[in-house]
Amino acid sequence: MSGEAGPGSSGLPRYLVREATADDLDAIANFEVEIAQVSFGDEAVTDAGLHRKRVGGALGKPGEITLVAAAEAAPGEPVGWAWLSGRTNSLTGARYGNFRSLAVADIPGRSLVGELLLAAVLRAADEAGLRQLTGKVHARNLGMRALYRKFGFEATHVTMEKRVASTYGEGGRA
Repeated sequence: MSGEAGPGSSGLPRYLVREATADDLDAIANFEVEIAQVSFGDEAVTDAGLHRKRVGGALGKPGEITLVAAAEAAPGEPVGWAWLSGRTNSLTGARYGNFRSLAVADIPGRSLVGELLLAAVLRAADEAGLRQLTGKVHARNLGMRALYRKFGFEATHVTMEKRVASTYGEGGRA
């Protein structure tokens, strides 16, 4: 799996998309920490080792699409990461893709790299026969929401959340 995007008149480096490998795990774990911080704020799990282990279990596993983007001149240094998991609806048996992650370093051409990654994920999902894709995004993550919309994703569900103070404390007893 690979894809490329060139600089055109922008002066940006050329980027390629390739399958993620174990050599990429440190960079991927850092992306996962950033995603967690954007999504969960102070409650984010920021232990890169935990993210490394979780992602490491998906690399090369059937049904998992794990891709990184890198500058053509430095293919071993990921500047972006995307992960889609193949799933089966327990009621209908239909296969679908669950978008787990997409992150790009804060670099010039960040939007271009995000588009390149998402396009590569969509191609891989098509090749895998996944005809429906779902993904969650934090309500305040306007960049990812715009990227999803640009590629034809539509909002279908809204998760509502409320934090309630307990009168029982952490131990569960008054």
